[in-house]
Order: sequence, then C-alpha cells, then structure tokens
Amino acid sequence: MDAQAQESFRQFVAGRSSALLKTAVLLSGGDQHAAEDLLQNALVKAAGRWQRIDEPEAYVRRILYRQQVSRWRLKWRRREVTVAELPEAAAAPDASGTAELRLVLRTALSRLTARQRTVLVLRYFEDLPEADVARLLGCSVGTVRSTTHRSLARLRALAPELASFGPDGNDQRPSRDFSPVEVRP
Repeated sequence: MDAQAQESFRQFVAGRSSALLKTAVLLSGGDQHAAEDLLQNALVKAAGRWQRIDEPEAYVRRILYRQQVSRWRLKWRRREVTVAELPEAAAAPDASGTAELRLVLRTALSRLTARQRTVLVLRYFEDLPEADVARLLGCSVGTVRSTTHRSLARLRALAPELASFGPDGNDQRPSRDFSPVEVRP
C-alpha cells in the first residue's frame, strides 16, 4: 500500500470506526470485546484490498455481516463464559428512561441467537430491506421474514417491559386493521 492509500485508510478508520463499532456491538450481542475483534478483523481484511475498494464503508460492513454469519455457523464456539455481573454505573438521572431502555434491550438482544440478532440488526438498525438482508446472509427472503418474526416474538417474550417505554406507557405497535378502504381519485 502506498503512502496516499495508507493515509486514506487511516482517515477512514479515524472517521468511521465508532459507527462501525456500534454495528459490531449489536451484531455480537453487546459483547464489547467480541465486537472489537469483529471490527478489527474486518478492517484488516479491508486494508489488504484498500486500493481496489470503491465504497469502503459498505465493504467493511459487508465483511462484518459475513464474519458474524460465519461465527454462528461454527459448530464449536470458542466463547468466553461471563462469570460476574457488571456493577451498575453511577450515572446522572435520565428523565426519559432511555438508559434503562438501552440496558433492557441490550440484555434481551444478548439472549437471542446470533442469527436472530444479526437479522434484527440488519433489518432495524441498518434499515435494510428484506431482499438485501437475504442477499447478505445467503438465504431466501422468506427465511429473513420468518427469522425476523420469530426474533421479534422472542424479544417480546424475553423483555415484556419494553412495551412500557412507549410515550404513554402502552405498547405502540400499529393496529392490524385490514378492513377495505375506499380510495377516490
């Protein structure tokens, strides 16, 4: 890699690594160390091909997704076992409850399977359409839909208290009223 390409890579890492790390944390179920490893491996792979990459962020994100898919497909997982709970950090009071929401959501996401978590991150955090998620994960659109449905159902079962974080304390899911509507031009 020449000096100009090295500088370009350094600027990319400095500017985009925090956003990429957030995605990696979500993909790894909240495990900061696994997320850092995931991102580091993706950046190493991107560095080797840096001069041939047209869209660096899209390329690195694709590597992140594919590495996560490879991790969940491994038959033997080399995961560390967490033996102690983290102490609660003394933080300023949060009037909106967003800190509590993040903790509840993070705990619930960490209890999903890697596949379920990856599909939810791609669909709702990355806001990708089902067809793109299916293409990235190498499966059909129907598989993405069913996995999304099952993942959300499991998330609701694992953390029913998430429903209380709506504006008025009620579950804010849209109604399923499919009655015919007359449309006039």
